[in-house]
Amino acid sequence: MIYAVVELGGKQLWVESGKFYDVNKLQARPGETLILNKVLLLRKNKEVILGNPCIKNCTIVVKVLKHFKSRKITVFKMKQKKNMRSKRGYRQNVTRLFIEKI
Repeated sequence: MIYAVVELGGKQLWVESGKFYDVNKLQARPGETLILNKVLLLRKNKEVILGNPCIKNCTIVVKVLKHFKSRKITVFKMKQKKNMRSKRGYRQNVTRLFIEKI
């Protein structure tokens, strides 16, 4: 089993090749291929390699599939006995990435 921990968009992701992941929107066109250099941890079979903070000579090839909005988050605020109610919704812009090769 091969997996890696990658820093992307200020967050850390646990990624495996052949799977897709949703991250905060990136400035890339659908169909583009990106190379991620900030690999923090890599596991090949039983060997674990830790970076300090990143592993040198280790890259991950990623393909941008599409951009879309995530599920709606409803924010509801209310104060009792004051007749104050506020309801808002929010949808985050998201990019779907496919991990081609580690």
